[in-house]
Amino acid sequence: MTDISKDQVKHVAHLARLAVSDEEAEKLTTELGSMIHFADQLNELDTTDIEPTIYDQEHLNVLRKDEPKRWTKKEEALKNAPDKQAGHFKVPSILE
Repeated sequence: MTDISKDQVKHVAHLARLAVSDEEAEKLTTELGSMIHFADQLNELDTTDIEPTIYDQEHLNVLRKDEPKRWTKKEEALKNAPDKQAGHFKVPSILE
C-alpha cells in the first residue's frame, strides 16, 4: 500500500493554490490514503481475460440531427423573456 503523508497533501494543496488548514490536511490525508488503498486493491485483480471497454452499455446518439430550421420571430422569442428593453433581451451586466 502506498501511503500519503500530510506534507504531501499540503504540498499538492499549495501547488493548486488551495488554503488547507492542519485539520483539513489531516482529514484529506486519511481520505486520500483510503482512495489509494482502494486503487491498490483494484490493481490486485486479475484482468488478463477481460476485454477493455469504455462503456458497459451500448450508447445511442441522443442528439437530434443538425438540420437548419426557421428561427422564431423576434417578437415571439421576446414574449417569454423575463426582462426586455427596446426589442432586446435585458440581462444583468457582467462587466463593470
